[in-house]
Amino acid sequence: MKTQAKIKINWLDEVKAVEPDVIEMRRYLHQHPELSFAEYKTADYIYKQLCSFGVEDIQRNVGNGLGIVARIHGAKPGPVIALRADFDALPIHEETDLPFKSQNEGVMHACGHDAHTAMLLGVAQIMNQHKNNFAGSVVCIFQNAEETKPGGAKSMIEDGALEDVDVIYGIHVVPEHEVGNVGYSMSYGSAASDTIEINVQGRGGHASRPHEAIDSVVIASEIITNLQSIVSRFVDPIDPAVLTFSSVAAGGGTAPNIIADQAKIKGTVRTFSEETRQTIKRKFKQMTQAIVEMNDGSVEVNYYDGYPALLNNRELVKNIVDRIQSAQLFNEVLEIGPMNGAAMIGEDFAYYLQKVPGAFLNIGVKNPGESETYPLHHPKFNLAEEALSKGMELYLFLLMQHLNEVTE
Repeated sequence: MKTQAKIKINWLDEVKAVEPDVIEMRRYLHQHPELSFAEYKTADYIYKQLCSFGVEDIQRNVGNGLGIVARIHGAKPGPVIALRADFDALPIHEETDLPFKSQNEGVMHACGHDAHTAMLLGVAQIMNQHKNNFAGSVVCIFQNAEETKPGGAKSMIEDGALEDVDVIYGIHVVPEHEVGNVGYSMSYGSAASDTIEINVQGRGGHASRPHEAIDSVVIASEIITNLQSIVSRFVDPIDPAVLTFSSVAAGGGTAPNIIADQAKIKGTVRTFSEETRQTIKRKFKQMTQAIVEMNDGSVEVNYYDGYPALLNNRELVKNIVDRIQSAQLFNEVLEIGPMNGAAMIGEDFAYYLQKVPGAFLNIGVKNPGESETYPLHHPKFNLAEEALSKGMELYLFLLMQHLNEVTE
């Protein structure tokens, strides 16, 4: 990474100055969550905030939904650095007692996207105030629909969100880590997240005469049991992979003497390497078909490719980590790679990293000494608001590794 002339601004003071506004923005967003592809009021709010900061280059409705791209141009040409925040919520009924809890029944910001967006808005405000002090451009990508496939990232890229971008960064909150901690992965930061659906067709009948029927429940049971061997026998033990069947439905009646003619199975596959992903996909289809045919049934197998695995730029991450540790801005810098704790979650930030170098980092949002912590996607999930300033500090630190100082 090329060393740049340091921009002579006290960024910690700048963060402190906008922190109250960022907390207020996060609370507003938390109180008014909207689901993927329906974030109309959220997108309007983001746009109005950017306009109030004086940001002039703003694109709306970018991609397949309500994405927003705001470009803040410095006084002179230079590196183009992108930062991304997502802003959709989840179909979860909030169970917190926060005074700013969700007002939209059954919808909640249980994944921290309200915090992501508020932090990036704060950074946009600061950078726009100091655009005459740096050479280069900051691209603030506010992305819709991260939670729902096909997501918003891929379409925003296709619509030009990464035009001229040299490097991109993203941040995600982590409730298990304390405020002031930064997490990173040298390689994979999240897994490919595919969806599976199996529709078994048998032949119904009376439970007392099973030889005249084709039992879809038995077939479904064999599929669920036998396909577990895909990961244990066809995947390298040191290559992480998950195959989970999460839902099974068969029959529909209440009588215990009816053999169900249909069964539906749903689940997910999580992998890091593309080779393993394709191996599981192939064996999944082969084994399912063989089991059903052996039982004289028929089957429809649907395997839906989800987000790809998120692969950070190793050299970029190493340089960032070294500099973060040297700057001593954060309490701890923790490696949470795939071999020591990275979750097999899906994240469509992966699409950005397929196009330009970048990194996806984590920040802790747990209050020190807090006895009970709720994970992401939990109806009681909450975060320490002190983490918002630490997130902005991290964003600004990343920008300063690339942007040049304007000198006379």
